[in-house]
Amino acid sequence: MELSHNTLGSGVQSPTVSVVIPALNEERNLPHVFAALPAGITEVILVDGGSVDRTVAAARELRPDVVVVQQTRKGKGNALACGFAASTGDIIVMIDADGSTDPREIPLFVQQLIDGADFVKGSRFSHGGHSHDITPLRKLGNDGLNLVVNVLFGTRFTDLCYGYNAFWRSVVPALDLPDTRLPQPAGGEKLWGDGFEIETMINIRAAAQGLKVGEVGSIEHERIHGESNLNTFRDGLRVLRTIFSEYGRSRARQAATPPAHRRRTVSSRSAGAARPATAAQSAGAARSATAAQAGGAAWSASAASAAQSAGAQSTSAARSTVAARLAGAASAAQSAGPTQPAGLASAARSTSAVRSAGAARPAGAARPSGQHAEATAVAASGLGRMPNRRLLSTMPLDKALPDNSRRATAGDRKPVRVSALEN
Repeated sequence: MELSHNTLGSGVQSPTVSVVIPALNEERNLPHVFAALPAGITEVILVDGGSVDRTVAAARELRPDVVVVQQTRKGKGNALACGFAASTGDIIVMIDADGSTDPREIPLFVQQLIDGADFVKGSRFSHGGHSHDITPLRKLGNDGLNLVVNVLFGTRFTDLCYGYNAFWRSVVPALDLPDTRLPQPAGGEKLWGDGFEIETMINIRAAAQGLKVGEVGSIEHERIHGESNLNTFRDGLRVLRTIFSEYGRSRARQAATPPAHRRRTVSSRSAGAARPATAAQSAGAARSATAAQAGGAAWSASAASAAQSAGAQSTSAARSTVAARLAGAASAAQSAGPTQPAGLASAARSTSAVRSAGAARPAGAARPSGQHAEATAVAASGLGRMPNRRLLSTMPLDKALPDNSRRATAGDRKPVRVSALEN
């Protein structure tokens, strides 16, 4: 099967494809693997794990354009991470160098990606897949681990521990693999994600990040030459630990940003819809706030103006009333005798002083009420407490005035009606 250069149809060129092959002493298996690669592969990346045979030389003889990368630490996980970092194709396909994964199935993976998937994994137990290599014990362990992942993550995987996967290169950041620049731990230990758990980790993270995951039936073959580096119990426990570690990680983290090939479309639609609404809402809110402030200011100004006007009218009326009363009292006193005007004349002068004080009052000072203005004027005149108005109109003038004025009118007991004090 070949990769079509027009897989997308309608004259649109197919995406470029990079194939990543981790290898460790696979000199005898590479001829079979390279021969099965379909035509149309853009890039083949061989990641060497420190082979002591002719693995690198054989790869260059078989395919002169092969890209050889030396992994930075030990383990299959680190080898894959180094290969992903060196890839330049739109799509990355990961296969094994021992001949167990069939390169002729690559177009099936690519087609599912073109049809809309973000990540496509091979399955040996569905969609026509099969395995010629797995033992009953390994099959039992794989089924159990697969069930745990489906329960915890809500997935529908049929084959968890199979390393034949393909995905868009823009998905790599979402997988968050260990940094290839980190040094090898002392004592020969592997960083988490550098071992065989990488296949489980990649599958789980693809699903946990909300990527659209597809499956393709795949036939697993026996290793052609050499022996496998897998250890059933050791690697099985490492995979189980990976599952629970990834479960805790997924619950602690928010959903990651979609890969770039999907984010461009989604973000452009969201921005186009949200931008006008946001502008309209902001303008409406600004207009409402301005109107509210203007209305509040208008109401405040109107109330203050009314209060000042009422206060001015009340104070003016109070001053007029006091002035009229004092003027009337002074006129009546002058009619009663030549010695009477002293106190009342003083009151008249006090009235003028009150008016002058009102005119000279600093801006913003409180205006006195009518009663306060009257009391101020009377106190300034020396008359003391003003008697009741009606009582004052009928009693003898000397009874109504202070003692100093009474002595001046002691010989005249005629009642005097001060009609000028009555309003």
